[in-house]
Amino acid sequence: MRQAIIMAAGKGTRMMSELPKVMHKVCQKTMVEHLIDQSKLAGATRVVTVVGYGHEVIEEAMKGKTDFALQEPQLGTGHAVMQAKQCASEDGETLVINGDCPCLTNETLSTLALELKDNTKMVILTAILDDPSAYGRVIRDENGYVTKIVEFKDCTEEEKKIKEINTGIYAFDNKTLFSNLTEIQNNNAQSEYYITDLVAILNNKGIKVSAVVATDNDEVAGVNDKVELAYANHTMQQRINSNWMRKGVTLINPDATYIGAEVEIEADTTIYPNVYLEGKTKIAKGTVILPNSFLVDARIGERCTIDSSRITDSEVKDDCTVGPYAHLRMHTVVDSKNRIGNFVEFKNTNFGYDSRCAHLTYIGDSDIGSKVNIGCGVVTVNYDGKNKFRTVVKDGAFIGSNVNLIAPVTVGENAVVAAGSTATKDVPDGDMAIARCRQENKPGYGTKYKNK
Repeated sequence: MRQAIIMAAGKGTRMMSELPKVMHKVCQKTMVEHLIDQSKLAGATRVVTVVGYGHEVIEEAMKGKTDFALQEPQLGTGHAVMQAKQCASEDGETLVINGDCPCLTNETLSTLALELKDNTKMVILTAILDDPSAYGRVIRDENGYVTKIVEFKDCTEEEKKIKEINTGIYAFDNKTLFSNLTEIQNNNAQSEYYITDLVAILNNKGIKVSAVVATDNDEVAGVNDKVELAYANHTMQQRINSNWMRKGVTLINPDATYIGAEVEIEADTTIYPNVYLEGKTKIAKGTVILPNSFLVDARIGERCTIDSSRITDSEVKDDCTVGPYAHLRMHTVVDSKNRIGNFVEFKNTNFGYDSRCAHLTYIGDSDIGSKVNIGCGVVTVNYDGKNKFRTVVKDGAFIGSNVNLIAPVTVGENAVVAAGSTATKDVPDGDMAIARCRQENKPGYGTKYKNK
């Protein structure tokens, strides 16, 4: 059995935020959720997240995704793992992960765990840095096994020249881990229990400690402030965009395209710069997303064109054009072969097959049939100040320009509502509704007005 312990108890003071550090988002997904997901992809059947500061926020957001262990007060990394022991299995192997390394991949975690073999019961993920600065140095013996980790302040001049550092990410044989945790002492300046002390404890018992060097240092870069958070976002976005391009998606300018971690895109889609795709958005093949479009939890069908539009919690089916400057929201569904034009807003609306709504219109809480034409300036008046009501427009109807449909109201099949009308009652199938004052012309009044 493989399990993971994610250390997520700290506040993250340098983030300058009341939000717990691990709840800050990288590509629209919290750091801790990235790590939970990658742990599971690496084969962890149980994930325990050690929480402390703001634990209520983390527990509510990650409910059902992980088990929790509370660390109060926070007395070091060894102490964090001690708290997780009550939730963890004592069989199998455990990955111990810092909660502020959102770019860590399941491939790296799997590689780390695979080093647990023979007499090697602890594996450390390390990194080689050109400037290791004040990081703890990894000291190896002539066979490559780790003999100790030395904090920078305790390093000799020779040890300071070592460029291999500890990332704070480990794999353990469970029985070895939990049977030796109690031997960690807190006789240091901070009175904390450090998991790195296990290196010496295990070496003294003849148990080998190995190390795996990260192939990409960006994977193991911790996030401690908003500058590092921005860098993690950049790293993750490059990874996401490269992945989609390799799968056949065309990104005109990958550096100016923002795609969330849970977005799904099919091949032969083209995405222009300054597009934001977030949440669980799904885009089918052959679709083009033009600049300045913002999609959240949107579902877009095949061969669509989305032009400078905002679509949230809504679906656009095949062969549609939307925009420019359209807004679809609150569970709107646009059926196939539709044209939704500029400055059109749909809210909680079903818009039928092969219909048209070309410009300057608000359709809210409505069910629109197929082969319907909605003219310019149409408004469904769905709110009376207390309640919302629905409008129904049946197949083949024609709604002229500048019409107000006062809900609840139904326009029948092949019915017409004349331009400029305000419809307050149902229109039967095949009828025309005219609800406007009869035009009256005042002879000579225009000339008189101009000459005032």
